[in-house]
Amino acid sequence: MIAPRSRRRRLAFAAVTVALALLVTVVALGVIDVLVRRHYAATLGLNMWGYRGRAVGRKAPGERRVVMLGGSTVFGFGVSPTETMAAYLERRLQARRAPGAAVSVANLGFVREGAWSFRATLADYAYLDYDIVVLYEGYNDLRRPNTRAFRRDSPVFRLTGYFPILPLVLEEKARAIRYGGDLGERFGHEDPVFRPGMADKAKAGALRTAAEATRALEGVLGPLTRQSSTSPGRAALSACGEAFRAYCDSVREGVDEALARRARVLVVSQPYISDTHVEQQRHLAAMMRERFGRDERVGYLDLGRTIDLRDPTLAWDGMHLTPRGNALLADQLAGPIDRFLAR
Repeated sequence: MIAPRSRRRRLAFAAVTVALALLVTVVALGVIDVLVRRHYAATLGLNMWGYRGRAVGRKAPGERRVVMLGGSTVFGFGVSPTETMAAYLERRLQARRAPGAAVSVANLGFVREGAWSFRATLADYAYLDYDIVVLYEGYNDLRRPNTRAFRRDSPVFRLTGYFPILPLVLEEKARAIRYGGDLGERFGHEDPVFRPGMADKAKAGALRTAAEATRALEGVLGPLTRQSSTSPGRAALSACGEAFRAYCDSVREGVDEALARRARVLVVSQPYISDTHVEQQRHLAAMMRERFGRDERVGYLDLGRTIDLRDPTLAWDGMHLTPRGNALLADQLAGPIDRFLAR
């Protein structure tokens, strides 16, 4: 029979051994995560706090801060961290400011997230003390209800604000293996796998993959007909219709969250990608007029016809913009945001 004291010692030893094993595992995974993040810094560019580009840190005296929210088109799918819409926008806004009046733009976009994530993301990054919020998403709400906020899937992020990159990289590699080169199959089930540099390859003339992706997108989302994309506005809607109500409600909740945090809000329509997207944005515009039409803290900007997504010099796969496309839209955003900053 084992003496009680001996049993207690064995239990204590086992507990210490398990704790040390867990500690070593956590430290090892942490080191691997740091190394993987460093390896992908120039392409993926996710900083330790889970958003793309440099970590902006505490606001300097007199600094004004803009945050952009959305899915892969804000994230900058296929381009480098310095070629995203947010990066170009920061440079445009800074060029308009007087010396010493700093402005920063944080890219809070995340691949595969829709409008439902707006409220959660604004809450998670409230510590950035943003002055202006840009809400830019519609594509990821066209096919199915989208209720994902991927960063919140990480318990480490929820507890500490640190976003581990290793699970994301492993997931993307698994998806690349699963779908391989079958773009139609991949677009039918999931958004595309992150492939940095694809926009540059398209610009250089290797457009076959871009053309295949464009055709696959059209097969999933439907076409954008000339009549739908160029016809004058039809009778104004008085409310957001049932088919798009969940999307409109998510945008409205995102605007309300930003206003509650004393920020101004610019809701932006992406370049039109299909007839369904055109209709979705008509309903969104109706909701914005009805709910926020007289609120000077809120603006709505329709960029639907600014870019032809079939132009491979502007959109390398029929959805995601090339550096030139991102720069063009940043030019369109700079004026309205600068007017907000002036207020």
